[in-house]
Amino acid sequence: MYLKYLLASVFVLAAAVATAQSVKSAPSFQLTGVTDTVALSAYKGRVVYVDFWASWCSPCKDSFPWMNKMQAKYADQGFVVIAINVDRKQDDAYEFLSKEDVNFPVAFDHKGDTPKQYEVMGMPSAYVIGKDGNILHAHIGFNTDDTAEYEKHIQQALSLKGSVQ
Repeated sequence: MYLKYLLASVFVLAAAVATAQSVKSAPSFQLTGVTDTVALSAYKGRVVYVDFWASWCSPCKDSFPWMNKMQAKYADQGFVVIAINVDRKQDDAYEFLSKEDVNFPVAFDHKGDTPKQYEVMGMPSAYVIGKDGNILHAHIGFNTDDTAEYEKHIQQALSLKGSVQ
């Protein structure tokens, strides 16, 4: 009985340590944007949804209407979407954008430095960054069936009362 309790305690402690270690400060970036420079530091104290995308990515195309909806719905609460394109040819990104309504900042990183800093594993990849500058949630891919879960992460981040760095 004691061994069972001890093992359960070890698993709980290991989970707590893993959670504490998983808190990661969002890497800063300053990139050329469609109309202006896009810098994460400009959104200090806000909840930021950073989305990495490419013109050849079908789920990326599906995500843009949803991101527009979230931007409109939560902007007044201090929320912003930043979409970072990773195409090697910026013209490919502009062709994609010419077919989409975009109501949030779009930046370009054709060298791929920012995705490396965020350890992006697939397209699209998105990160919810809290008001304190820490990554709170991340997901790879975009599935319209999962948008309620993605939105829940945004709502949770907006409701946090943590300190602003």
